[in-house]
Amino acid sequence: MSIPMIAIVGRPNVGKSSLYNRLVGRRVAVVSDIAGTTRDRLVQEAQWEGRHFLLVDTGGVEPEPQSPMAREVQAQVALAMEAADAIIFLGDVQDGVTPVDMEIADRLRRTEKPVVLAVNKADSDVIGMGAVDFYSLGVGDPIAISAYHNRGIGDLMSEVLRRLPPGEETKQGATEDGEMALAILGRTNVGKSSLLNAILGEQRAIVSEVPGTTRDAIDTPATYEGQRITLIDTAGIRRRGHVEPGIEQYSVLRSMMALARADVALLVLDATELGAAQDQHIAGEIADAYKGVVVVVNKWDVASSLGLDQADAQAHVRDKLKFLPYAPIRFASALTGANVKEVMDAALMVYEERHRWVDPDRLRSVVWDAMAAHQPPAKSGRLLRVDKVVQEGVAPIVIAFYVNDPDLIHFSYQRYLQNSLRDGLGFRWSHLKLMFNRRERR
Repeated sequence: MSIPMIAIVGRPNVGKSSLYNRLVGRRVAVVSDIAGTTRDRLVQEAQWEGRHFLLVDTGGVEPEPQSPMAREVQAQVALAMEAADAIIFLGDVQDGVTPVDMEIADRLRRTEKPVVLAVNKADSDVIGMGAVDFYSLGVGDPIAISAYHNRGIGDLMSEVLRRLPPGEETKQGATEDGEMALAILGRTNVGKSSLLNAILGEQRAIVSEVPGTTRDAIDTPATYEGQRITLIDTAGIRRRGHVEPGIEQYSVLRSMMALARADVALLVLDATELGAAQDQHIAGEIADAYKGVVVVVNKWDVASSLGLDQADAQAHVRDKLKFLPYAPIRFASALTGANVKEVMDAALMVYEERHRWVDPDRLRSVVWDAMAAHQPPAKSGRLLRVDKVVQEGVAPIVIAFYVNDPDLIHFSYQRYLQNSLRDGLGFRWSHLKLMFNRRERR
């Protein structure tokens, strides 16, 4: 069973993005008092009480959108509702039940999806008493919450998780024990399906010069060098704001879902159009998800006719994808099959490194040496002190620091520590996830 998806819907400015950030655990969605700030669906992997899921933030529901942009937002909301396994319907206790809320409730009833009604901005018990008015919507018991003050969130999520379909979800690429989930991602018409066929050695996916032929994520089991693999071919991803309404929007959503359950991604670039802005956008999505990645420069069979040099092309790709310094780059041709084996070898190399545990003593030694060589800068006269550092997970590699105050760590020093750990521990091909937790007081 694939990882379940939860969508947050509601009219504009009821606090959907605030709730989204609260559940994801960091500020991802833009929060503003201006209605309509969220225009694109945001999709992030999150977890609650050990259950992993995809969380989707949406733009505010408007019954009669007037502008083309507003109509596009409403199409995205509808698609998110269609794809979701459960829906959080968010209202605003300060505004009470509005006609738009009633219309949204009618739409949700027609979806026949599990719906949990949350009433936001209940910053106190007294204010929260106003949530009883939302019984009139007829979509279940309202749960008073405050996303900003973290009130009632536990009760809300307990009810949401209870509504999700039973079973173990696929997470972090763990389709089964020891099986690698390998997603093929890239812009439209860069040769993703051709690469899948070249890897499999047969014509499995539809190949066409018409952009957007692949409309869904397609799973194909395979074995390479004794390693069981699930290959995930996906639809091409276009830049936000350039996605056509309807089926193509749904394809992009499915591609993001494929990335969420992948362990390693093959980021396919077109040798004839290196360094496109959309390549950087997709690379950023992969980095933000802490997935393993191999950059594949496809169509290299035409390199000589275009006067392309591999060293120059590699330098150009590195410059455009500065935030993926750890990603191996391979030059291949899905059309001729050239260097496809090297692509798969690189994917296997990244996968194995992402599942490696390090010796605890070695980890501490590398951290203390790095901090001795370069002390963290003071903030308001206070210094960061690290009490303990441990590896807490793999795929991705999670290194947890227990410190006196997590707010004292600067992003530049985080980057320094990550580079020091990568060099000192031999994590050449991995994006390390550093967590800074407040130490327990004795």
